[in-house]
Formats: sequence, C-alpha cells, structure tokens
Amino acid sequence: MEKETYITEEEQKKCRKVADAFSELEDMDIVVVDVGRYGFVKLQYYTPPTGFENDFTFTDSRRLFEDLWEEWLHTQLIMLAREMKIEDIDYDDIFRRLPEEKRDELMGRKQHFAKAAGIETG
Repeated sequence: MEKETYITEEEQKKCRKVADAFSELEDMDIVVVDVGRYGFVKLQYYTPPTGFENDFTFTDSRRLFEDLWEEWLHTQLIMLAREMKIEDIDYDDIFRRLPEEKRDELMGRKQHFAKAAGIETG
C-alpha cells in the first residue's frame, strides 16, 4: 500500500523556512512542527498536563506565513495594550491607537519575516 503525501517536497522546504523565520513565537507557546508527509502543524496554548489546546495543519507556505504573521502581530498588540492599560483587546483598535512610527515599525517586521522566510509580499 502506497503512503499518501499531503505536501510537496518544495512546499515542505518553504514551510521549514517560514517556521524558522518565526521561531521566536516559541517563547509565546506557539510551536510549529514538521510532521513529514502531512505538512506542518502549529501548536499553541500549552497547559500541563493536557498539552497544547489548539493545532492547525499547513501544507502551503504562504498560508503558514500569513497565519504566523497574524499570531506575531496580535501578540505584540496584546503586549502593547497591557502597557497602554487598554483592557478591551480589539486588535484593530489597539493598532489605530499606536503612534504612526510604532505602526510602521510593526508592519516593517512583516518584511523582515518575509525576507527570512523567502516569501514575497505584495
């Protein structure tokens, strides 16, 4: 019986680069794991003894990149909201309240991640 493969070798290499580019997310309890022919799995919200609460599978590097970018950006916005003592966390609202320089800095990080991951952004 032939084993089915759900991700191409090319996409697997691209996904590995994306996961490596966002490795700092591991400090925020978000881990991306290469699961071979099945693709890559994003695990998040670790709580002992049950483990990770959420898992998402990716076989497309662009989708993985956009998902991890959103996770990174939202995490930064949550930390900034705490510093600004904003209790109701609405990502768009927090982003709008930031000074233009800070918004530009955050959005500039997307280009940094894209370059590290070998992803073109439009």
